[in-house]
Amino acid sequence: MTERKKNPGQLVFGLDIGTRSVVGTVGYRTGETFHVVAQCERKHDTRSMLDGQIHDIEKVGRTIKEVKDDLEAIIGKQLHEVCIAAAGRVLKTINTSATLDFPEETTIDAEHVYTLEMLGVEKAYEDFQAANNTDIKFYCVGYTVVKYYMNGYPITTLERHKAMNISVDLIATFLPDDVVDGLYKAVEIADLEVANLTLEPIAAMTAAIPDMYRMLNIALVDVGAGTSDISVTKDGSIIAYGMIPKAGDELTEAVAAALLLDFNEAEHVKIDSGKKFPIKFTDIMGLEHKVEPKEVHKIAEGVIADITKDISDKIKELNGDKPVSAVFVVGGGGKITGFTDALAKEMGIMAERVALRGEEVLKDVDYQFSGAARDSAYVTPIGICLNFYDAKNNFIFVTFNDKRIKLYDNGHLTIADAAMQAGFPNEGLFPKRGPELNFMVNGKPHMVRGEVGEGAVVKLNGKEVSLTAPIVAGDRITVDESTEGEAAAATIGSLLEYGSTISVIVNDKKVDLPKFAEVNGNLQSEFYDIKNGDDIKMLNYYTVSQIIEFMDVILNPDMNIYVNNKKADKDSKCYDNFSVIWTMEELNLSDVSDEEAESAKASTNQKAPKKNIETYEDAVEAESIANSEYADDGTLDEEYVEYKQQKEEERRREEESHYQKVTVFVNGDPVTMDNKPSYVFVDIFEYIDFDLKNRPAGKGIVTELNSHKAVFSEPLKDGDFLDIRWE
Repeated sequence: MTERKKNPGQLVFGLDIGTRSVVGTVGYRTGETFHVVAQCERKHDTRSMLDGQIHDIEKVGRTIKEVKDDLEAIIGKQLHEVCIAAAGRVLKTINTSATLDFPEETTIDAEHVYTLEMLGVEKAYEDFQAANNTDIKFYCVGYTVVKYYMNGYPITTLERHKAMNISVDLIATFLPDDVVDGLYKAVEIADLEVANLTLEPIAAMTAAIPDMYRMLNIALVDVGAGTSDISVTKDGSIIAYGMIPKAGDELTEAVAAALLLDFNEAEHVKIDSGKKFPIKFTDIMGLEHKVEPKEVHKIAEGVIADITKDISDKIKELNGDKPVSAVFVVGGGGKITGFTDALAKEMGIMAERVALRGEEVLKDVDYQFSGAARDSAYVTPIGICLNFYDAKNNFIFVTFNDKRIKLYDNGHLTIADAAMQAGFPNEGLFPKRGPELNFMVNGKPHMVRGEVGEGAVVKLNGKEVSLTAPIVAGDRITVDESTEGEAAAATIGSLLEYGSTISVIVNDKKVDLPKFAEVNGNLQSEFYDIKNGDDIKMLNYYTVSQIIEFMDVILNPDMNIYVNNKKADKDSKCYDNFSVIWTMEELNLSDVSDEEAESAKASTNQKAPKKNIETYEDAVEAESIANSEYADDGTLDEEYVEYKQQKEEERRREEESHYQKVTVFVNGDPVTMDNKPSYVFVDIFEYIDFDLKNRPAGKGIVTELNSHKAVFSEPLKDGDFLDIRWE
């Protein structure tokens, strides 16, 4: 009967989900002592796991639930969270380094160390992705610090020291998604959530090899049923992890084949071979037999030699192709007689330097119930619980647009990270402009931008938030993709070069004429919708015949036509404010101003020099020059166009004077916006070089306005401070 005691610490529930059995441990830590409140083991009814990999998730989940129910009955409390460990099947490791620089000498705190380690983990992931061209998704399931450096020198502990930079060497371990996902789904069947995930060799090392032993070059081998997980220490650190897919099940299968037994019966025979009395068993024919333990050992000898050779070769590979000084063996698979001796022989070291670690490492564990088994099979379950206290490598699950996704929890997860993991298109997060419109006006290229669409609508648990909002396990995220704005559109009349109308004085009456433009050689009105590639020439004149047509009048063929008091015909051009007269009578030149008459007189005696058109009066004077080469060769038209362009440029500057000029500071640099009456946050992307499409791996965009989280629709004012970065 379990002795009920008061539990002063937080209860930790650890599960060792092994190939042959599931071991559950509940306890708490005070100081350096771990107090085990309850422990329970259940064998798998079938071979629902092979080589550390779950094959039948439903059956494994039911076994876990049975263990959980038994433990809850013992402790009188419900268990909701669990710590688990993954076997090293298909284990991949990456050794990497990272450095964190400071702008000035800084006192190192825990946050600095954590940031440094996360830099190392992210770099390891990038290196892993680059080295492994595979469609299989791998997850980092743990990492171990090999060595810290301060200002380039090795150091055991960084905190509280002052430094200009700190560095770390670490080993990051990766497993395929199907291994990790199978563990999580089996746990969920038992209505549990994963509080911490680690590797079995890390868990075993936590319990079996104290820090003081890690100065030595030793190996730890966790021999389970399906895998043998290996870790190697040297100079105070764990320097390598490895695995071979051979362990206790190979021994059981050898016994089953030799004695004609089913797997479960052979497992009992193998376990009982450690005793000194004959072993009774029933073969598959229903016949009862007895066998001496030494006969079982003889059956297993060949398999033991094969397994220990592979373990020895792997240890040497991890240790720089040389043997370690000693090997500690934990796990049930290594308990069979002759295993440690065979491993010592393969390693080429003394037999006493390869030993089972069980009671020796568990003697400091406080079991609060009688009959506790203090042997090598229970080292890893205790280590799984102990690893919880140093947990830095959890996974969390969130729901993103009704899709459940798994994220590696680095402590700084945001909605942007979830969007990336879910494969949400990056361009779907930010407002998109509609297609732009490109065309030519008077020989110069013009471009009109499309309208800006709406940004993504981001909701966290039903509340609208920004992309940088932090997330935790169980959050429900919905993101409605950003929209594309309307395509750019413009009419002839909307162009600055167009102006408005041309006014002429016809027989002393003012007539306003709508402007026309020549588009790709065809006349078009101000209402023409410009298309991509259009070649537009602004026409700032009417011919006399066009004026006649616009006014819908019929002229007597004998009528005289005058433009600016100069005899003209129906093809003569009339610019803004020109006068037109048609009459049956000849125009009396005495009605012309002295200046115009003098100019006209001079034009009959000599060719007029080319004159710059600066004012309307200049245009009138130039137009009044009669019968000169200068007037006939088209020069006047070009100069007048220049004059009108000057006027239109003045008009454009007048319109732009209504624009508001706002200067803000983006990441410390001043940026001036000057093309709108008012501005919002998203407008800044038109003025800065920030690539929204190529997002760095594992990072989300952070947008801050005056030190608070900003949304894209927030208005901007002069002097605002904006911070935009990937994080």
